[in-house]
Amino acid sequence: MKIPQTDPRAAYIEHKEEIDAAVAEVLDGGVYILGAQVSAFERGFSAYIGVSQAVAVGTGTDALFIALKACGVSYGDEIITVSHTSVATIAAIEQCGAIPIMIDIDPGSYTLDVNLIDKNITKKTKAIVAVHLYGLPVDMEAVGGLAKQHGLKVVEDCAQAHGATFKGRRVGSLSDAAAFSFYPTKNLGAFGDGGMVVTNDPGIAEIARMLRQYGWKDRYISAMKGWNSRLDEIQAAILRTKLRNLDQDNIRRRNIATVYSEILRNISLVCPVCPPDREHVYHQYVVRVKDRDTVRMRLGEMGIETSVHYPVPVHLQPAYSNDFFRLPVTEMICKEIISLPMYPQLTEEQAYCVANTFLSVLNP
Repeated sequence: MKIPQTDPRAAYIEHKEEIDAAVAEVLDGGVYILGAQVSAFERGFSAYIGVSQAVAVGTGTDALFIALKACGVSYGDEIITVSHTSVATIAAIEQCGAIPIMIDIDPGSYTLDVNLIDKNITKKTKAIVAVHLYGLPVDMEAVGGLAKQHGLKVVEDCAQAHGATFKGRRVGSLSDAAAFSFYPTKNLGAFGDGGMVVTNDPGIAEIARMLRQYGWKDRYISAMKGWNSRLDEIQAAILRTKLRNLDQDNIRRRNIATVYSEILRNISLVCPVCPPDREHVYHQYVVRVKDRDTVRMRLGEMGIETSVHYPVPVHLQPAYSNDFFRLPVTEMICKEIISLPMYPQLTEEQAYCVANTFLSVLNP
């Protein structure tokens, strides 16, 4: 059988009746931007995350940018984060006029190595952006402790970690502000673009609301310079419907990960790990293997689609290349990683097929 690496259409097919009804309600209602659906989704999502405030915006990149701006990040500030991430993380920092200071990652979790933060803090450091990559939370206790010690803001990039927890608390509730993406392939995905800023700080939320719409506090009056980044009513209605299924979808992801790990753990590759104080939501199931490109090609020939998240670390990409950064762990890992098929509608039969095919490729 041919198995895709991800399949957002499968979520639509599974919940077609509910989603179609939600979209029809918006179309019939006549309000399409920042209406009742967006407000209801903001309330529902903030309650799910465990925060008091949520501000819906146009994209996940916008969410991170607006979260940083609302936390006071401005031109010339240094922001500590990682290079092993979507380029969107770095683009959002630079959009603020800030300088990304990219540090290396922990080879087990693929998230930022908290032991490297302290020595990268300077007088210009304003914030730390903690990227919960692949659905595994960063050690937020360590990050928060360092931030408090040095008077820094912490912003979580939760684009791949909807529903993940650290010591019983959901990511997004562990910092000054956090950003979520609702890109279609995410654990909670729209059928278009969308994002959310969440926080427990009413002041940060108020600024975020102003920034998303021209700096308006009163309509048509810009109290500050802002942008145009608004989640539309149709996407909000779809996301409200899908939010009800998010926990169950994450359970399905963990079940798929269990199948993969049970079959693949004793062969010559590195499977994901999850510390006992965290709950992984497996946005991606990423393994490391030598001769990655040959393995991917052979899997593809056998009907198993894979991907690489991400093939070139940001600090080595042409637009961001900088001789200042040498990140040996990041650079090594990016040559070895493969993302296996992972989405909630993947069946157990398909999961076993993926794992056993991988096994046959490595042990012919």
